[in-house]
Amino acid sequence: MSGRAGSKRRLGAPLSGLLGAAAVVQCAPASASHVPAVCELLSLRRRLAPGPAVALTFDDGPHAEGTAQVLALLERHGARATFFLVGEQVRRLPSLAREIADAGHGIGLHGNTHRCELRLTPAALAEDRARGLEAIHAATGVVPSIHRPPYGAASGPGIVLARRAGLQTILWSRWGRDWRAAATAESVVGDVTRRGPLERDIVLLHDADHYAAPGSFRATVGALPRILERCAEQRLATVAL
Repeated sequence: MSGRAGSKRRLGAPLSGLLGAAAVVQCAPASASHVPAVCELLSLRRRLAPGPAVALTFDDGPHAEGTAQVLALLERHGARATFFLVGEQVRRLPSLAREIADAGHGIGLHGNTHRCELRLTPAALAEDRARGLEAIHAATGVVPSIHRPPYGAASGPGIVLARRAGLQTILWSRWGRDWRAAATAESVVGDVTRRGPLERDIVLLHDADHYAAPGSFRATVGALPRILERCAEQRLATVAL
């Protein structure tokens, strides 16, 4: 073996190791929304503190039809929820974003353009979040202190940047799988409630179809009254984050 070839091999192994470690740092947190142990290890929030409460959360809005209907249902049931808003949608419907805030619901950041964190450099991610926060603040007067990464796919750099910006990363403990073309009101209720009482759960739902199957928000709207009724039966307060 020549000295040059040996040198290349000796350099190759550490480089491979570094690239592998970088990939783990970047991608491993993305499993947190599906693996509670990873969520706990990274101090990402997926459940409420002990107590008789549940948090309903809605991603991807505002949406002219979906958000308006969800707001009306929440008001009818005297419920509070949290909306993770997307900056580009807030710019299209700033008055609806303001209506969410005026109704007393929680508001979080869901990015500016709903791009997966794993595909963004730290600089691009920081810019995306800054633009999203700016849009939400301009429309609602609220400066969010919570955020949810698009698709629930948190990256290592994304978590670090969030903490530096004072943003708490919120995932979920149950979901309605309501973004699918096959979703129905019945399937959404079933997915949310099949594991028994909802106490302390953070529930992921969608009030918009901007990044999902067209019209999928209608399944959410159809399911929401039954989910709220189930919470009332279980004497659970529906709270904003």
